[in-house]
Amino acid sequence: MKHFIIIAILVINNVFLGIAKPMKNKAEIYLAGGCFWGTEHFLKQIRGVESTEVGYANSLVANPSYEQVCTGNTLAAETVKVVYNPEIVGLNLLLNLYFQTIDPTSLNQQGHDHGTQYRTGIYYTHANDLSIIKQAILVLSPQYKHPIVIEVEPLANFYPAETYHQDYLDKNPGGYCHINPALFDMARKANAEIAKGAYSKPDDATLRQKLSAQQYAVTQRNATEPAFQNEYWNEYRAGIYVDITTGEPLFISTDKFESSCGWPSFSKPIQKDLLEEKKDSSHGMTRVEVRSKSGDAHLGHVFTDGPKEKGGLRYCINSASIRFIPKEKMQTEGYGDLLPLIK
Repeated sequence: MKHFIIIAILVINNVFLGIAKPMKNKAEIYLAGGCFWGTEHFLKQIRGVESTEVGYANSLVANPSYEQVCTGNTLAAETVKVVYNPEIVGLNLLLNLYFQTIDPTSLNQQGHDHGTQYRTGIYYTHANDLSIIKQAILVLSPQYKHPIVIEVEPLANFYPAETYHQDYLDKNPGGYCHINPALFDMARKANAEIAKGAYSKPDDATLRQKLSAQQYAVTQRNATEPAFQNEYWNEYRAGIYVDITTGEPLFISTDKFESSCGWPSFSKPIQKDLLEEKKDSSHGMTRVEVRSKSGDAHLGHVFTDGPKEKGGLRYCINSASIRFIPKEKMQTEGYGDLLPLIK
């Protein structure tokens, strides 16, 4: 009870100090995954993570030393502060990558490290993050036979660790790490930026030869295919969806959801800058049209009635404007670098 009261007071104080205020084009999350040396090194590999700092979260003692934390009396967790750009790497992807570095069913132990300071935890500073965190853990749970014991709490406090702990594996490449080094390479490739200029729009003669009549009408003339009578409205295999005109990857299966509208629906694109949005006042309605930026192909429209736990958006896309590539064919078709995005 004493622990709860102290944490509650510290949370209130931090809110008044401004910790919970969102940052423009920046967000922060605090992740505990065992020894913070390896966790920090893993997280800083991810494109869109702008900075990391190791420290002690939700401590009962102000500004504790490493030695104090190791006693277990502070109840602090070795934690990494992650500042990231949500337009490049979303919180859901960040959490899914973090999950791959931990045993979420192990209490107060990761690898060879034992103690409360090595517990797993997700500590948030913005209330809107909680629903995303809960949903991510809900999806994670069926993958394990034992209960998930990741601590999810608002951040009460965070005290930076001693200087020698910061960027430890950068300064000591052969230093101790409980995370499989192969995961560092996976993190670097998880949302690798799609090469600019790698995809370009073919000329009209090529498009007419390459596309079916319906595909041409949809992508080049802004037509709309019939609901429930298109190729991917009920396609839920793992894989990616690429622009039918250029082959550029636009959406992944893990962001697809059942919307009952009769067209493929996605909560977000792979990267926001792959799409262009335009006001559409046709057919007596005001909507937001979605086009592929590289191919300038009409894809569909984006609406604000999507699942709140996925961000609240619904990208309603014509099947005729995209091509589905199953996970098992991604490597052979040249999209192997995107495999880490798909669970």
